[in-house]
Amino acid sequence: MSGLLEVLAAVCLILGGALCFLAALGVLRMPDVYIRMHSSTKAGTLGVLLVVLSLVFVGADAGVVSKGLAVFAFLLLTAPIGAHLISRAAYRSGLEPWQWRPEGEPAATAPEPADRNRTDPFPRQLD
Repeated sequence: MSGLLEVLAAVCLILGGALCFLAALGVLRMPDVYIRMHSSTKAGTLGVLLVVLSLVFVGADAGVVSKGLAVFAFLLLTAPIGAHLISRAAYRSGLEPWQWRPEGEPAATAPEPADRNRTDPFPRQLD
């Protein structure tokens, strides 16, 4: 039985490491902060969770399993909140999302919205 758990742990560790590598590669290669945030949040969180799961498979101690599950729950709850806060801060600072266009095509000039914070449920307080 322990041989099977070690194989499962090795598979989870390799997959988790590959996903963490892809998340880091996505942060380096993606064109804007919104796509970078998506890459780091989704793939990075899943990669770390697979690495922690491999630790849970190998560690037969109840303390190791409980700590691994606590890390799993903490990451699963905090990663989406952090990504949301980063994207909201980027949007509020006026950072526009990247838009793909074919090579040689001029950039589209979209009209500026009259009031960006009009639809924001939490408008900024200006003193």
